[in-house]
Amino acid sequence: MKKVILIKNGELVLKGLNRSTFEDMLIKNMKRRLMSLGTFSFTKAQSTIMAEPEDEDIDFDEAVERIGKIFGIVAFSVAGVTEKDLEKIKSAVMEFLGEELRSVKTFKVNAKRSDKKFQYKSPEICREVGGHILSNIPSLRVDVHNPELTVTVEVRDKYVFVHGNQIKGAGGMPVGSSGRAALLLSGGIDSPVAGYMMAKRGLVLTAIHFAAPPYTSPRAELKVRTLASIVSKYSGRINFAVVPFTEIQEHIKDNCPEELFTIIMRRLMMKVALRIAERDKCQALITGESLGQVASQTIGAIACTDAVATMPVFRPCIGMDKEEIITIARKIGTFETSLEPYEDCCTVFTPKHPRTRPILENVEQAENAVGFEEMIERAVSGTRFCSVE
Repeated sequence: MKKVILIKNGELVLKGLNRSTFEDMLIKNMKRRLMSLGTFSFTKAQSTIMAEPEDEDIDFDEAVERIGKIFGIVAFSVAGVTEKDLEKIKSAVMEFLGEELRSVKTFKVNAKRSDKKFQYKSPEICREVGGHILSNIPSLRVDVHNPELTVTVEVRDKYVFVHGNQIKGAGGMPVGSSGRAALLLSGGIDSPVAGYMMAKRGLVLTAIHFAAPPYTSPRAELKVRTLASIVSKYSGRINFAVVPFTEIQEHIKDNCPEELFTIIMRRLMMKVALRIAERDKCQALITGESLGQVASQTIGAIACTDAVATMPVFRPCIGMDKEEIITIARKIGTFETSLEPYEDCCTVFTPKHPRTRPILENVEQAENAVGFEEMIERAVSGTRFCSVE
């Protein structure tokens, strides 16, 4: 039987006159993500987008897996297609959902008749299809309030679609609908989650990673690249930038007060990231900071860091505790990679007693006394770029 994917696009229905623009962006993203599997056609109708494979040898299970990770989709269904004939609908239900029906104890039938010319009304379709199911699987019983499986029959203009329970989608907004932002991506748990969360709100990501060889190894960089690749399964292609940061960190260690190492380092990271973000036409930065989690994430430290920012800084994890962040990391598949024990640039030269309530004037004086501008320029010009997906 011919199969299609019926896609519900959630909050896009609230976009009024702009709704079509958002739907077109979602379809563009789906085409790009499914391209390597083969050709799909997409049709918009009645608050649903239908994805139909045009090639017979498409890996349909893999297509379903990818659809489930595309932002902008609140739910979707794998549906069988049949003709507008009641007997053929009954046969299609058993052919398409028979195995699934035999694996449950309770079911109900839900009919949607958007084609009002079809001779059977929705209650009649439910009664006829439900009776046919029970005659084939007598052990089943009907539960209209809390069924294990809901058999849905959708009668539309040209065809009838039959499917089981909807599959939960990734939700959010289509990537690209909210602009571009640069993610400061470390090898920890928090920043990949932050990138995932902001991509879910429609942002295209550039990932910026700070490397400090020989204090950090190639394996550490590979770890972060792997994290970017995992996030890209949801966000789509990520422009990945690796910044050489050793010179700057060594000058911080040799010339700045130890208790201000981390604050000054993060300010300089921010300055470098801002220039790379502008190069990539980004409109914001993203970090994985959570308020009070470490010394550099107190409200005073964050204020000192933000003092150098010339564009918005999004911190989607700011009000979350570690367990909440870990839950999302496990869900999206980054947690185990984040635990790999390779060095992180942010842990190099960590002071024993970092200042938790830094005074901005003192931080600026310590930073300006060294003069980092030429080193920042060298770090930006030495940055390596590649695409990750």
